[in-house]
Amino acid sequence: MPISSRGGIELTETGLLGIELLKIENLGISFGKKAALKNLNLTIRRGEVFALIGPSGAGKTTLLRILNFFENPTSGRLIFDGVDCLESPDEIKNCRRRMSMLFQMPAVFNTSVFKNVAYGLSVRKVDKSTIQRKVRDALEIVGLCGKENQNARTLSGGEAQRMAFARAVVYNPDILLLDEPTANLDPANVAKIEDIIKQVNRAGTTIIIATHNIAQVRRIAHRAGILLDGELIEVNTTQAIFTKPKDARTSAFIKNEMVY
Repeated sequence: MPISSRGGIELTETGLLGIELLKIENLGISFGKKAALKNLNLTIRRGEVFALIGPSGAGKTTLLRILNFFENPTSGRLIFDGVDCLESPDEIKNCRRRMSMLFQMPAVFNTSVFKNVAYGLSVRKVDKSTIQRKVRDALEIVGLCGKENQNARTLSGGEAQRMAFARAVVYNPDILLLDEPTANLDPANVAKIEDIIKQVNRAGTTIIIATHNIAQVRRIAHRAGILLDGELIEVNTTQAIFTKPKDARTSAFIKNEMVY
């Protein structure tokens, strides 16, 4: 029997019910002689919020960059919606068009908020009326309606991150990758970004978020994976991973983070 739900996905005693969307198989990457990620295996389910938890340097950002094809893995496969994305440059392009990534420090172009948000649509040569509609909808989601003509460089830090969020979701990606999206924000803006994440997820977008913020993971994620020294040591529902961790390293990491 379901015990709780988020984003339209039911959680049961045995885990999350959902359809496989992204499968990571035996993934690894090395920079010189250093292995940054080692033999990762993970399945992401359609419609979930999955949190990658780990300390700085654990490999969280590297994994997100591989998933968005900014880095090429040394080994392994990425199967997205049944397709091996790494089979050819064309497959990489097709898969990447269905994903979007939001970085910890958002890029802010020295132009209007509207043009910042519309950038991805303009590159894809979407017609002007569709751009107008999609940008308006995206700005409404992030609470920036009325700032379309404002220069983006004049926004506050929280507003700039919300604008970047709008730019990331404006073309309705299947997967949204978030790299510490609230790390530099005050509590009020953290709450706003978390509300946006929940809203976008409820609309059907699968979200993978990298963070070391334990409290945030408990608030927004369906499942979590612990990444330490390039290894994915445990994956489970959010409730289970915090209350009944299977690996002693998971327990030690969580206790250490809760101190801070």
